Amino acid sequence: MNDVDKPLPPDDLARRLTDVYDLVGPLYRRAQRSVEQGLAAEGLSVGVRAVLTLLHRGGPMTVPQMGRAQSISRQFVQRMVNDAAARGLVESVPNPAHRRSSLIRLTPDGSSEIASVLEREHALLREVGGGLTDSDVTACLRVLGAMLTALDQVDVD
Repeated sequence: MNDVDKPLPPDDLARRLTDVYDLVGPLYRRAQRSVEQGLAAEGLSVGVRAVLTLLHRGGPMTVPQMGRAQSISRQFVQRMVNDAAARGLVESVPNPAHRRSSLIRLTPDGSSEIASVLEREHALLREVGGGLTDSDVTACLRVLGAMLTALDQVDVD
C-alpha cells in the first residue's frame, strides 16, 4: 500500500472533503438548470422528474418512501405527486402493507415520459470526457455515499 492508498487522517480528510463540497454545490446547481432546460419542452418540473425517476427505477412507492429516498420533505413530494397525477403520469393504488399510505406508481404515459427524459439525459452524459474509468466512478460514488451517510441525522421535514 502506498501513501496515496492509505486512509487520510481526520483533519486531512476534512480538508479534502471540503474540496468535494465546493464542487458538488455548483455541479448540482448547473445540473439542475440543465435538467430544467431539457424538461421545458415536456412542461415537467425538476421535482416531478425526480418523482418519475424514483418510480421508474424503484417501482411503486409511498410518498414517505420517496421523501426518505430523496432527503426531501413528504409535503414537497406530495405536491410533486399531485402535479404528476394531474398530468396523468402517476396514479395511486392500494398498498397491501399499509391501508392509509397508498402506493404511487407510473402510468403508461408516465413511463413513456420519463424514459424519453432519461434517454435524452443519457445522451448528454455520454459527452462527459476526461478519460474516466469505472474505478474513478466507483471511487466517486463511494466518497459521495460516505458523505451522505455522515449527514443521515439531518432532518429533512
